[in-house]
Amino acid sequence: MPGAPEITYADFDKVDIRVGCIVSAEAFPEARKPAYKLVIDFGPTIGTRTSSAQLTRHYTPKDLENRLVLAVVNFPPRQIGPFQSQVLTLGVPDADGGVVLLVPDKKVPIGGRLF
Repeated sequence: MPGAPEITYADFDKVDIRVGCIVSAEAFPEARKPAYKLVIDFGPTIGTRTSSAQLTRHYTPKDLENRLVLAVVNFPPRQIGPFQSQVLTLGVPDADGGVVLLVPDKKVPIGGRLF
């Protein structure tokens, strides 16, 4: 892929991507770009973590609750205004730049690691 740095499988293996279930979602008016504050449950090993996600174009907070998502759980926390985002919720932009969540297409246990 042009412009993308080449990595090894060992590099990729360092990224811990897990399945979580969104417990709650609420507006994040202090964010520079429209976003939600999410609380995501990753099961007993990892627990509950917070995330800021720019999902407002395609989802309402009610749409997000109880939805399975994929997130990177081993990045350091990031302070976004008054909110600490502890995980990176994964999504891809649509043709207009709105973020669409990356999600499992079947029901899977929370906490499961992508491999």
